[in-house]
Amino acid sequence: MDDAGNDIRRAARSRAYSMPIEDIQPIDPELFQNDTLWPYFERLRAEDPVHYAVHEEVGAYWSVTKYNDIMAVDTNHEAFSSEPAITAFDPEADFALPMFIAMDPPKHDVQRKTVSPIVSPANLMNLEPIIRERAAGILDTIPVGEEFNWVEKVSIELTTMTLATLFDFPWEDRSKLTFWSDVATAAPQTGILGTTDPEEHEQRRRLALFECADYFLNLWNERVNAPPKNDLISMLAHGESTRNMDRMEYLGNLILLIVGGNDTTRNSITGSVLALNQNPDQYQKLRDNPSLIPSMVSETIRWQTPLAYMRRTATKDVQLRDKLIKKGDKVLMWYVSGNRDDEVISDPNRYNIERERPRQHISFGFGIHRCVGNRLAELQLKIIWEEILKRFPEVRVVGEPQRVYSSFVKGYTHLPVIVPTRNKLSD
Repeated sequence: MDDAGNDIRRAARSRAYSMPIEDIQPIDPELFQNDTLWPYFERLRAEDPVHYAVHEEVGAYWSVTKYNDIMAVDTNHEAFSSEPAITAFDPEADFALPMFIAMDPPKHDVQRKTVSPIVSPANLMNLEPIIRERAAGILDTIPVGEEFNWVEKVSIELTTMTLATLFDFPWEDRSKLTFWSDVATAAPQTGILGTTDPEEHEQRRRLALFECADYFLNLWNERVNAPPKNDLISMLAHGESTRNMDRMEYLGNLILLIVGGNDTTRNSITGSVLALNQNPDQYQKLRDNPSLIPSMVSETIRWQTPLAYMRRTATKDVQLRDKLIKKGDKVLMWYVSGNRDDEVISDPNRYNIERERPRQHISFGFGIHRCVGNRLAELQLKIIWEEILKRFPEVRVVGEPQRVYSSFVKGYTHLPVIVPTRNKLSD
């Protein structure tokens, strides 16, 4: 970490502890883009673990920052509904995208059940050699001794290839999946659509997502008139609870599956390279003992927390600690904070690939909305690191990462690395 980065973090700590606590806004994307969020959540966990704030863009919201409180909210879907949205922003009346993660039982349960066979143990066994072959192919094209962007060259490539396989998506167009995933969650400030004007960004965003809907409708029409197959579109087209979805609900579930299958895993892959470089003792342990890969994967998912929070909406007045949450209030469960709660996770700010209970993290959520693809995410990270260790003595980070401007997706746009040399056995 360079001196400028250290100065930014020191200034953030000073500000986090000197400002009135009611002024803390965990929803501020700049805290995540600058990696200065940590002292704010540290203070909230210690002094105001159920925190009320009002933000000019999202309105009033509660922040739940401790592990056990998050679990209590996440497992009580009767008091804390997933409808109408999973982010702090309310859906626009003329562009609502229903999706099963933002639904309550019973509709949530039957729609989730429709797609869950894609990540069954048997199907993961079928996917493993495919993912391994692609991971190997990606890593074998890495330039040795030259700086490149790990996010673009490796993380995005592997997760997009896997996603295209899950959808049985036309291979030559798979980059569209990455684009739609980014567009679905990007703020105007990112300029991803060629403008930072909020209104123009939203217009372009809708056009891009309608393009997504139209593309997938063509695939739907092909699959619905063919025998059922083991891909996500066919499952949705033939599923009893999903075959009569309208266009917007279809689009909503597609965006859920695209973002869930792409953004989160790719940011954990990048996060693993960064974490191991920031903790060279742990990287050496991994090289010395590759059997630690599964534990490292879980520790990385905790350390990274690729989705920083999920929203619930109170269905009635609820007491949480010393606060009264009113019916209709927004409640944000900050997984990124719960994963650093030292009352539950020992020495939580330390990256430790030999942690005693590495899967204790809260990154996948709890209860009925626990991430349906969690085992697939772990599998992709496991495979990529098995293949990395076969090929490279080191993947060396050579500069500061560039992070996503978002308080929802906690990720990276750029990680400069060099692979200095290749293992002789893989020549």
